Amino acid sequence: MTRPSAASPEALVTRFAPSPTGLLHLGHAHAALFAERAARKAGGRFLLRIEDIDQGRCRPEYESAIAEDLRWLGLEWDGPVLRQSDRFAVYRRALDTLRDRGLLYPCFCTRKDIRREIARAGQAPHGPAGHGSATLGRDGPRYPGTCRGLGERKRRARIAAGRAYALRLDVAAAVAAVGPLTWIEHGRGLAGAAVPAEPEIHGDVVLGRKDVPASYHLAVTLDDAEQGVTLVTRGEDLAPATHIHRLLQALLDLPVPAWHHHGLIADAAGRRLAKRDDAQAIRALREQGLGPAAVRALAGFPEA
Repeated sequence: MTRPSAASPEALVTRFAPSPTGLLHLGHAHAALFAERAARKAGGRFLLRIEDIDQGRCRPEYESAIAEDLRWLGLEWDGPVLRQSDRFAVYRRALDTLRDRGLLYPCFCTRKDIRREIARAGQAPHGPAGHGSATLGRDGPRYPGTCRGLGERKRRARIAAGRAYALRLDVAAAVAAVGPLTWIEHGRGLAGAAVPAEPEIHGDVVLGRKDVPASYHLAVTLDDAEQGVTLVTRGEDLAPATHIHRLLQALLDLPVPAWHHHGLIADAAGRRLAKRDDAQAIRALREQGLGPAAVRALAGFPEA
């Protein structure tokens, strides 16, 4: 049902896809350098994407700062920048496709409702052991399926009453529609191994909301296909998302890249860097007088 990518070393395409909600830090620098060097080593292409789908949090000044910091680090990308804010119609068409196949349903639950339902069912609000967080820290606790069984009459009545809702993927139905799936993983010591996709561990993930036309899962999957990405390089914290992304590729008949989930840059206490870590922001390090080579070294890429 899917079209596997016919990637060759000459055709290798990677990307760096930051969100303009803050300044880049050393963790971003590591991810960008990793993607760029993988592409250049193979004689391929390195692309930039701006993931600005959350219009409430994204700022143009941060997008400008991202481009400036990347260039200061010595990075250059190939071709035009892709922006998610230009692709809302694409995301809506994909949602329509999945809805027409009966694979989406409206969910009226708040996060508080979900936690209450989980507590009632005696489940812990986290993912199964061995898979990390079932929702990647993006969607809250794993959804227990509360609204999946709502009848059509109740759904329409709630929508007519103006109730806010998200669109969730019926993962069990989606898995049944496509059958077993795998992806090729080059990171985490796997060196090109086929990994079984287990999207069920996430529960019924959100693919769209009223205020945000697509979730991270849907947007990133469609964007990678649009840009012709053949190797998705990203932090190992996002590896669990690949279970869902592989399922969406199969459902939407998209090309299938390979993945390389790399390690993360941590602070002195061993904690993963985040945008709130101003001291590790590229801009702050620049202001301290560090040059590009020194910052690249701190990001794990010393000069050869």
